[in-house]
Amino acid sequence: MTPSYSPGDGPSRPGGPARRRPRLTDEETARRMLDTALAMVHRDGLTVGLDHLGFEDVIRDAGVSRAAVYRRWPYKDLFFGDLLRELAGGAAPAAAPALETTREVLDAVLAAHAGDLATPEGRHDLVTELLRATAVSDFEAVHGSPEWRTYLALQATFLSLPEGDLRADVQAALARSEQRFVERVARGWEAVATALGYRPRPGTGFPVIATLACAAMRGLVLMTLSDPGLLDRRVPANPTAASAAADWSLLGLAAAALAVAYLEPDPDVTWDEARLAALTRTS
Repeated sequence: MTPSYSPGDGPSRPGGPARRRPRLTDEETARRMLDTALAMVHRDGLTVGLDHLGFEDVIRDAGVSRAAVYRRWPYKDLFFGDLLRELAGGAAPAAAPALETTREVLDAVLAAHAGDLATPEGRHDLVTELLRATAVSDFEAVHGSPEWRTYLALQATFLSLPEGDLRADVQAALARSEQRFVERVARGWEAVATALGYRPRPGTGFPVIATLACAAMRGLVLMTLSDPGLLDRRVPANPTAASAAADWSLLGLAAAALAVAYLEPDPDVTWDEARLAALTRTS
């Protein structure tokens, strides 16, 4: 491989007095370069590969010594390999629906339907409405996230990497990111379900539900790349046998199917006045 840099490629001297750049350690230079490139990718998104990212642009924006950069990474491919490791280690969690957002949606629905908590039928309708609302907010948040698009691109980029240390490192980092993403989604499902007196059916659990929910989310996000209308598509339906039909998003229908299949009322929950008051106070 031909080196991307040679001693004659050093920075040109300015015509006026040179402004001395603070001397950084190799580790500080590396951290600045990787952080700058991460910011550029998160801002613009990642295509399949990193060809759109200019090595010299990263050096300029990082404000580091060109000589120090090439001392650390004699070839730009070595830098891009380290950048792929960084991206794979953190892309998915940044795009996961925030637990705080789930709680905000829960509070809003509870505030509007607090009277429904008094009966099993009302609570069932309330859970149904929560599934409709959270599916829309989650889908919009993930679909509009540059980090999520970067994560999808990383999956494709990983498949194109040759066998070796870089491929193994990226695969392991993506697996860890995926696990954190699923765990975060599982906490969102658990927060809503337990607040309204539901539990997973025997033999399953919130991680299983979250894994399937993430798969549905990913599939629909991928499909909207070629068919953007899917994001706004609504289907008149009653997937949970609630008291009335409503217009459902496609992700909402998938979430409702999972809830019907894997959740059931928790027999250990007593809906007395104290529990009703405590739940409505949180909203």
